[in-house]
Amino acid sequence: MKTASGTTDLPTMESSKTFPALPFAALLFGGMAIGFAGILMRLSDVNPIASAFWRMALAAPLLWAWAFAVRGQDRAAKLRTDFTAALALAGLYFAGDMGMWHLSLHYTTVSNATLLSNFAPVFIALWMWFAHRARFARVFILGMVIALGGAVLLVAPNAAGEQHAGSTKLLGDSLGLASAVFYAAYQLAIKDARSQYSTARLMAWSTTITALALLPFALGAPGAFWPTQASGWLPLIALALLAQIGGQTVIAYAFAHLPASLSSVSLLIQPLTATIAAWLIFQEAIGPLQMLGAVLLLWGIYLSKRGS
Repeated sequence: MKTASGTTDLPTMESSKTFPALPFAALLFGGMAIGFAGILMRLSDVNPIASAFWRMALAAPLLWAWAFAVRGQDRAAKLRTDFTAALALAGLYFAGDMGMWHLSLHYTTVSNATLLSNFAPVFIALWMWFAHRARFARVFILGMVIALGGAVLLVAPNAAGEQHAGSTKLLGDSLGLASAVFYAAYQLAIKDARSQYSTARLMAWSTTITALALLPFALGAPGAFWPTQASGWLPLIALALLAQIGGQTVIAYAFAHLPASLSSVSLLIQPLTATIAAWLIFQEAIGPLQMLGAVLLLWGIYLSKRGS
């Protein structure tokens, strides 16, 4: 990647051996975990904003227990334990992302909503170019374009077969794309705050703030706030454990060791996971075009990794 001064950081033999493989694998795992979020939200019997709230509210106590358990390690590592604006911003940005994305799932397909929310790499690249005058290696740009193109092919058949009214689907797709702006801001905020806080404390604070920000909207939205039966808690608990703790928390750890640009492109693994999960759970067919999209998506992620 080129900097504003015109110098180019090219990978060397030594840097290729020290590529942070574990954080990169954690990032992909986290992205795959979040890929199930849309399906779990569809299985819940509460309103869309309430499902986002319960995802945060049920995860927060476990994250705070973890944060208190490692507070001695945080002090020993000279990491911050106080509250700052960076934590508030991460939580508020994520609340905007979660609120709009869960609403978009109510109006459009899981694949469409997941894909559009993951257009964050485009907004992150634009921000890095505008704010930091970053210039990206050609192989990174090529990888990002291929990954985005693969993601579009992956969900194109679902979009073509959508049975919602046109205006309703357009609203859902618009909300999904708007959530990508907040998702990009959240990723940048997490990347910045992760250098000052441990993963546990960062996620405990940001998850709590997100829940508090979503609560009034969840209470006021049409539809149920509480699950109507005991079994209705299962998808909400799964959202908290799989998507929030197993997904976002693992991603926050990976962000401390990887460039924000590479991280955002790699998270395009989410629409691939969502499409495969929908095939396994809802028997949604995967055609040749989607298979090609999956291959291009993974190839694009690989090229972006090389170009970072």
